[in-house]
Amino acid sequence: MNLISDLLTKITQNKGRIDPFSLQFRLTVGIIGASVLSFGGVAIWTTWTTYQILIDSHKQNIIYLTDRLPRDVELYSEMIPVDIGLRRAINNVTSPNLLIWARAPDGSVLAQAETLKTERASQIVAAVDSLPWLPTKPQSSWINGSYLLLSSEPLAINGTRIGKLYIAQDITRDQARFLGLIRSLSLVNLLAILALAMAIASYIRRSLQPLREMSQMTQVISVDDLGQAQLQLDSAPSEVTDLAQTFNTMLSRLSDSWTQQREFVSNVSHELRTPLTIVHGYLQSMQRRSQNLTEAQQEALDIAAVETERIIRLLQDLLDLARADSGYLHLSWEPIDLASLLREVASMADPFSSHTIQVEIERLDAHGSGAESIHVKADRSRLRQVLINLIDNAVKYSEPHTPVTLRLHQFDEFVALQVSDRGCGIDLPHQTRIFERFYRVDEARSRSTGGSGLGLSIVKTLVEGMGGSITVRSKLGEGSVFTVTLPNPSVKL
Repeated sequence: MNLISDLLTKITQNKGRIDPFSLQFRLTVGIIGASVLSFGGVAIWTTWTTYQILIDSHKQNIIYLTDRLPRDVELYSEMIPVDIGLRRAINNVTSPNLLIWARAPDGSVLAQAETLKTERASQIVAAVDSLPWLPTKPQSSWINGSYLLLSSEPLAINGTRIGKLYIAQDITRDQARFLGLIRSLSLVNLLAILALAMAIASYIRRSLQPLREMSQMTQVISVDDLGQAQLQLDSAPSEVTDLAQTFNTMLSRLSDSWTQQREFVSNVSHELRTPLTIVHGYLQSMQRRSQNLTEAQQEALDIAAVETERIIRLLQDLLDLARADSGYLHLSWEPIDLASLLREVASMADPFSSHTIQVEIERLDAHGSGAESIHVKADRSRLRQVLINLIDNAVKYSEPHTPVTLRLHQFDEFVALQVSDRGCGIDLPHQTRIFERFYRVDEARSRSTGGSGLGLSIVKTLVEGMGGSITVRSKLGEGSVFTVTLPNPSVKL
């Protein structure tokens, strides 16, 4: 349960980030873009069609009036004069937004609607009369701040042409209402698109959540979690469920493979260590009785002894890691005087190195008092091994005759041991991986210094086994500082 809760916590920390290259982002943008184009296309087509219907209805009305007026005038002419009948026919069909008038061939007004007596109507008529030409079929025009449908037709009564009939319909108000309706529809359309975008984004996010969990689990899962980590998907699509089952099967196989690998390394290390120890004993015995050997034979014997000892140390490291992985790493807990241990390790390492091993001890307790004696409860031999490995690492990767400093700090709740050097330093991308097994920052330099890539991994395993932690702070060209933190200080003897 702790593993699953840790994974879920790490997964939720990654939520809320927008990745423009993610499948979720691309699907969301693609579907929303297609929806916008579809809605926009339909809205534009509907607007244009509605507008054409509006204009065509007014045009049909004008065409109808153009056909009706001559017939009405012919009917009136049977009882009254033509000019009076023309005025009466025009007034019968006129409306506030409809302007109708007739002119004789000489330009004089034969008849006009009562609505033309207003000032605005007179201005519109004057503007229409000033046009160089007028359409015979109704066409829209923008004149004096008004949107008009204009038409001019020859006026013939009883087969005799008496002048020209002019019709101007003001559709400004209808146009304004139509534009207002379009704005309202556009706003509603925009809100609908936004709501649809949110719904689509939410749906795609929920649909892709299983894939996201799988991806994020692979980022946070460790080797020790392979056997426990299982992805549970209850409401996911069948394809994703199948993928999750395959993912779980892969984790189980990786766990089994890792367990077999650990067992293999442990068995091989155990089987090889005994004969190699015997071989190393014989080589040391021959070295002690090497008076009759030539110089070349003596050199070969020394090389064989050194390499055998190195392989034995490597096998011992592999055994320690295998025991730690299996939970069988034995630790002998006892109170340890850290100041004494640091001086002991420094005195052991100093004769075998061209570096000066310095020891600095500082105690910072609640009262700010200093003390030479600082105690913790840990495994003395394992802690000595940790310090020796860190010193050996500092010596290998720093120039000769530069100092290696061991610092000891005591705080209220923990003790910090630092091993610092002035070597080449570690680049930032490598700092997160140097505690991995067999990882080497510089393969060529590691081969020349005899490193196997297990030293820092052993250090991390032992420190964590004693309830502590280890960190590194390094800068290229300036050196590195490894800090071992141990809990429960001030154990008094």
